[in-house]
Amino acid sequence: MKKLPVLAVLLAFALIAAACGDDSGDDTTTAAPATTAAPATTAAPATTAAPATTAAPATTAAPEAWAPLYDGTLKIGYVLPSTGGLSVIIDALVRPIEMAFAEIEAAGNTFIEVIPTDSGTDAAIATASVEQLINDEVDIILGPAGTGVALSVIDRITGSQIPMCSPSNTGAVFTTYDDGGYYFRTAPPDNLQGQVHADLITDDGWSSVAIAFRSDEYGRGLANAVKDQLESNGVAVPEFIEFDKDGTSFDAEAAQIAAAGVDAISLIPFAEGAAFVQALIEAGVGPADVQLYVADGFKDNVKAEAIDPNNLGVIEGVRATAPSVAPPDGEATFGERLGAFAPDVPTIFSAHSFDCATVMVLAAEAAGSTNSVDIAAAVNDVTRGGEKCTSYAACHALLQQGVDIDYDGAAGPLDFVDAGEPGAGAYDVFTYDADGVPQVDDTVSIP
Repeated sequence: MKKLPVLAVLLAFALIAAACGDDSGDDTTTAAPATTAAPATTAAPATTAAPATTAAPATTAAPEAWAPLYDGTLKIGYVLPSTGGLSVIIDALVRPIEMAFAEIEAAGNTFIEVIPTDSGTDAAIATASVEQLINDEVDIILGPAGTGVALSVIDRITGSQIPMCSPSNTGAVFTTYDDGGYYFRTAPPDNLQGQVHADLITDDGWSSVAIAFRSDEYGRGLANAVKDQLESNGVAVPEFIEFDKDGTSFDAEAAQIAAAGVDAISLIPFAEGAAFVQALIEAGVGPADVQLYVADGFKDNVKAEAIDPNNLGVIEGVRATAPSVAPPDGEATFGERLGAFAPDVPTIFSAHSFDCATVMVLAAEAAGSTNSVDIAAAVNDVTRGGEKCTSYAACHALLQQGVDIDYDGAAGPLDFVDAGEPGAGAYDVFTYDADGVPQVDDTVSIP
């Protein structure tokens, strides 16, 4: 593959807060030209200020022997929740992206410009940020994090023929979504977690289960996958309850579950899970009375003290499943490297976030282009079928030699199927201890 001239650009990592609910200044009919690359002198937007704790890697000159495999600057924007209900995991998502670009630059690639924006957990915020990135003519978008927010902007992004990669969308809806080949994710879909979750309940010996789930695509998709697998396992599901994701009282749902007399409960919320568990306790079917199972939405957003600040053991014995924070077949040094780069940062979807950034840059190099259409066409193939490599530097070296690559990353062998997502997933099975802390019992890979 031809080596192209070296250009110098600024790598910016500041968070940009998009205006909530006000996109009057955005041109909603403007799409990023697919072939546009930022000029060599492009600097970060004037309104962007780097947080005090975040420093961009030094933009040192590329080693003489190193050459980019695409021409010009690769402009990458991300849309991740620095505000809203998912902001508690923002560092877990953003810091691995920053580490990925630091490692990419250390390998010699100083030809990337990063434009961060906020998705919140609100369609209006995410839409304003996406419009900003489209107007900034980005070549790639990373995010959004949540399934519901992603659904609110996916048509605008993919309709502009910009490839997007989410590290944490798990909704089953995306597997068959008509995205034109521009949507990708490194997190495995919820239909896989549903099997693991239901098998856990079945293996624990329960025969009658109530499922309660939040009223969005995440809740419905995972709940349906759990229900289907439970029934396939011969377990009855007498109560299948969709609750208001914005609700504050769940007394009626808890009473309905109590009246059903089930052996176990599968609860699929986000932060409202704290209020739901309180309602279950009041109805006499709390974790001390009926075996409770939860998933990643609960684990990521609910702490024991939010349920009962005087009794952290209130969720002792609750069992759960979630995408693995340290997949056993993931690149072995990732955890140690992230710990050194960003101490004390949680690792929820961190491996998947790191891989999103790395895969998209490798796709541009494999395509030999900053053209968004060319990049999208190359994404699946850099994760499968070629010579295995587990770091950007190693994969880049192979691409320089004209070798097809198969990137196996921090989240494990991605092996994207044609839908642009992993064909397999690794899930932690865990139990909450007397201090309300989830302890991993096992990690299950599927299929």
